[in-house]
Amino acid sequence: MNIINMDGLELMQAVVCGELPHPNMADTIPMKFVSADKGVVVFEAIADDRHTNPLGGVHGGFAATVMDSVTGCAVHTMLDAGVGYGTIDLNVKMLKAIPKNIALIAEGKVISMSKSLGVSEGKLVDKNGKVYAYASATCMILLPKKS
Repeated sequence: MNIINMDGLELMQAVVCGELPHPNMADTIPMKFVSADKGVVVFEAIADDRHTNPLGGVHGGFAATVMDSVTGCAVHTMLDAGVGYGTIDLNVKMLKAIPKNIALIAEGKVISMSKSLGVSEGKLVDKNGKVYAYASATCMILLPKKS
């Protein structure tokens, strides 16, 4: 499979289907790609003892990393082949303590796209819809260099 010729949505869907491997960060912060559609991605994320702070709670970096991933991947689904992105701003609100060993759902959704910026939002919720974290992100669109 040649990812160079795949647009962002095709690439994300290939990861969801297992045709491409998940990113290495999904091993560090356990995230499983659940679905990808134009402008929307859904992951499952589970914090465990590897993600605790000195007090024994889940470190805020867990939620921040998950939110960066879903907001960025949502933007990625909107990009043409060969176009990249980079997060330039991430604002995360940690609303509740992240539970350990409980599957949470992370959803990222694009709210605005231009040729140079993608703006998206994300939320991390449990199976009952309780919101643990909310984020907004701005991504710079990185066009391929012309030869």
